[in-house]
Amino acid sequence: MIPLLIRNSWTQLRRDRAAQVLVFIVPIAFFSIFAVIFGGRGNRMNGVSRVAVAVVDESATAKSRALVQALEADSGLRVVTTSPARAGENAPSATLTRASAEDMVKRGDLSVALILPKGIEESLGSFGGHGVKALILDDPSDPVAARLVGGLLQRAALRAASAGGGFMGMAARDPDEMLPLRFEQREVLGQKRETPMVAFYAAGIAVMFIMFSAAGAGGALIDETDAGTLERVLTTGLGMNGLLLAKWIYSASLACLQITVMFVWGMLVFHLPLVEHLPGFVVMTVCTAVAASAFGLVLATLSRTRQQLAGLANLIVLSLNALGGSMFPRFLMSESLQKMSLVGFNAWALDGYIKVFWREASLAALLPQVGALLGFTALFLVVARRLARRWETA
Repeated sequence: MIPLLIRNSWTQLRRDRAAQVLVFIVPIAFFSIFAVIFGGRGNRMNGVSRVAVAVVDESATAKSRALVQALEADSGLRVVTTSPARAGENAPSATLTRASAEDMVKRGDLSVALILPKGIEESLGSFGGHGVKALILDDPSDPVAARLVGGLLQRAALRAASAGGGFMGMAARDPDEMLPLRFEQREVLGQKRETPMVAFYAAGIAVMFIMFSAAGAGGALIDETDAGTLERVLTTGLGMNGLLLAKWIYSASLACLQITVMFVWGMLVFHLPLVEHLPGFVVMTVCTAVAASAFGLVLATLSRTRQQLAGLANLIVLSLNALGGSMFPRFLMSESLQKMSLVGFNAWALDGYIKVFWREASLAALLPQVGALLGFTALFLVVARRLARRWETA
């Protein structure tokens, strides 16, 4: 009897495609994603994932220029010394200033900026506790970049000082002062917030779960097919277009409510500044909800059974959220993987929420994210409508 039960269980698994996806494909997919993201972190210093840093040389002396050159030669850094022209501008790139470098960090163009103030050449290689300090401006949402730049700055300072004729003042009294170049670190975002990272968590979790909810809501089409009610609905004047529209609007309204509840909870319990950013929140929530709902319709119309829908939802939704930043920050990924993650609409949604709550960007700054989400929405609706033709011809 036991061998018969075991054989029946294997037979059921062989016939159940969704179960096979959950058992074999989902683990492999997640292993591959995590391996790609974290497998190359040990090679970060070898240029696989270099840290971009804006460098402003206010001293403009031979020693400070040698330090900048040493930073540029470091395989762990990508040094930026000029401000790129903004979209639609024909002006040539200008040399970075302290203000423009700080603005780049605030906009999220890069995570850290290094300021070499006047007089820094006297501190270079002195190993003393006095003199001018370098200044590192950082975005605290990426704690890795600032620390890495601080460490590589010391290596570059050693190279620049040795090239300039050796070291002076080796008798420093405090071990913390025995650095080839001292620096101070200042955060340019989130200084006045009790819980600065709550917005990241709220957006990431909310987007991930509305994708699951949208897939489940779209699955009502499969239930209606199994119950035989779909045919009766299609014979009415509503038609398939009206049916998909109704499902999409319901799912979008549910997603809006889910996101709102999540952020209101964050405001009441974790002091998330929702009211101060209400216009941007509304724009991003509506755009994210309509895109997620259309995505759910695609999964539902693509699936034949509830089991297939569950398998697809687990595989695609979890994979997109792993790549898109819901599970861990995208700054941990390589530059190429960060760009690749933009194939998912959820990455654009998270970028928009980060702009609203972390970077405090204006509504105009949300145009790239809004445009991408609306474009995904239109694409998903077209695909869902084409896939739904099988029910009309059945």
